[in-house]
Amino acid sequence: MGIDIEPATLDDVDVLVEAWVTLAREQREHGSHVRADRSREAIRESLGRRIVADDVLVARDGNDVIGFVTLKIERGRLELSATRGVVPYLFVAPERRDEEVGTELLAAAESRLEERGADVVSLEVMAANEDARRFYRRHGYDLHRVTMEKALSDESDTHSKDDR
Repeated sequence: MGIDIEPATLDDVDVLVEAWVTLAREQREHGSHVRADRSREAIRESLGRRIVADDVLVARDGNDVIGFVTLKIERGRLELSATRGVVPYLFVAPERRDEEVGTELLAAAESRLEERGADVVSLEVMAANEDARRFYRRHGYDLHRVTMEKALSDESDTHSKDDR
C-alpha cells in the first residue's frame, strides 16, 4: 500500500497531538525548552485551528497517520521583499523514517505554500539536531537567520530533560 499525502481532518487531531508530543520530546534532546506534556492542550487547540484553515497535511499509510507537516504564510506588519511560507512542524513516526515520508511531506508543503503565493520557505531546526539539519540541507535549505541563546543562571531548568 502506498503513502498518501492529504489534508488533515479534525478526526486526526488526537493522533496529531500525540505525534507532536513525540516530536517535542525528541527536540528536548537537542536543547528545546518546550515541555511536551504540559503543552498538550495548547497544541491541540493550535492544530485544530490549523486543520480548519487547511494548514496541516498528513502522510497516511492506509488508515494510519505516519507523519504530518504544518504550514502557513507569514503575515506581519512589516513590508517584505518576499512572501515567506513557513513550515513550523514536520514529523515522521520514528519507525517510518528513511522511507522518504519526510521528503514527500516537505515537497507537498512547499507546493501548497507556492500555490498560496510564497516566494521562499522558512523553517527552524534545533542547532544540535544534525540529522534534521542534514535532511533540510539535502532539500536545498540554507542558513538564513541564526538564533543565539545564553542561560542566565546555572540553577535554571531551561536545559532540563524533565518534561513536566
